[in-house]
Amino acid sequence: MQKLENNVVQLNPMELDHVEGICEAAQDKRIWEHMSVDLTEKSRVIHYVKDAIQKREQGTGFAFVIVNKKTGKIIGATWFLDISAQHKHLEIGSTWMNPIYWRTNFNTNCKYLLLKYCFEELSLNRVQIKTGHENIRSQKAIERIGAVKEGVLRNHMIRKEGTIRHTVLYSVIKEDWAKVKKLFQEHLLI
Repeated sequence: MQKLENNVVQLNPMELDHVEGICEAAQDKRIWEHMSVDLTEKSRVIHYVKDAIQKREQGTGFAFVIVNKKTGKIIGATWFLDISAQHKHLEIGSTWMNPIYWRTNFNTNCKYLLLKYCFEELSLNRVQIKTGHENIRSQKAIERIGAVKEGVLRNHMIRKEGTIRHTVLYSVIKEDWAKVKKLFQEHLLI
């Protein structure tokens, strides 16, 4: 898969030579509050990147590093998960960014590029996005891009610290894409 880019962000397939950039972007502990991983140690980042490469080779996941187009620096990562060619769906998930970029247009631009690729290049029927029930910031961001809330998966996961997470499930389906794309282009990509 090629990189995806616009004038704000570049999404590059994750490789071992991204370890240092990921380490630098991942140091703020706030990033990992709602995530199943914690990449504040280099050894964990190496494992994370190797796992991403293995999943890509197996066809079960595809990780991208998120690059600030102006600075050329890695600012986070995002994944295609739960890929099903048979059923023409996948999940966009495990997205994280350095907090400097929270509440900016970087994540919005990432989601636009990913969704555009999913519906216009891969011709998917469905893209789902999930987040934890306590992650209100993420829920608001997902709703802002036009994804439809489908419900809550109760007792869905056990977090790294052992507590239970309910998962809020959203989707964009092929019938939604034209409306969602217009929303991005008219209001969100500024």
